[in-house]
Amino acid sequence: METNLLKCRNGTVADRRRPPHRKRNAEVRAREYLTDGEIARLIDAGGKNRYGHRDATMVLVAYRHGLRAAELVTLRWDAIDFAHGRLHVRRLKGGSESVHPLSGRELRALRRLKREQEPDSPFIFTSERGAPFTPAGFRKMIARLGVAAGFGFPVHPHMLRHACGFKLANDGVDTRSLQAYWAIATSSTRCATPSWRRPASRTSGTIDRPRYTYAHNEHKFLECPEIVLLSRPHRLPRVSSRRALVPR
Repeated sequence: METNLLKCRNGTVADRRRPPHRKRNAEVRAREYLTDGEIARLIDAGGKNRYGHRDATMVLVAYRHGLRAAELVTLRWDAIDFAHGRLHVRRLKGGSESVHPLSGRELRALRRLKREQEPDSPFIFTSERGAPFTPAGFRKMIARLGVAAGFGFPVHPHMLRHACGFKLANDGVDTRSLQAYWAIATSSTRCATPSWRRPASRTSGTIDRPRYTYAHNEHKFLECPEIVLLSRPHRLPRVSSRRALVPR
């Protein structure tokens, strides 16, 4: 038994080299998100590819809506309402489905992509063979765009989702609204305020009231998002039309 063990240790099985261990993210890059300027550079680099308009649109849509790679490549044309400028988003990892507004820039890019798509496909983003994009293909494309844009660190698609969150947070969007926009099943940001608040009434006892957000049209990022921080979130704002009110 010892002879066989020695032979095994001296043979090809024991001498086979193991793949190197994956480095920690902190050892590879200093942060896990991109800034607005870096997103613009990434879109410009994508526009110089062979299918530049498709690649640039993929980066733009993933960034504006905080999509994961698998959520982006499975988008279909029937999920877009061009008449009203809305995008139906189907989330993964237990996230709830939601409807996001589309900016004018996105609508123009998607209309052009639909006109130029050959052959026609029910999926929005397809390869040159007409097959839908894969998450692995999108990851490789983002990595190449990061090199072409001159970044000094490797880029991956999930940094676009993080960039969306950092952009909204820096613009003053509260945690609950950001969680609803991202469709996070469990809040990883440790928000202490529940989505339903029980304010004390003037009489004895308490009542349940939903918290709301109001669509603010002056937002620079999404042009018409359904997110804004309210000073008194348990009360409805006085507006003529409440179609833009969305419960958190």
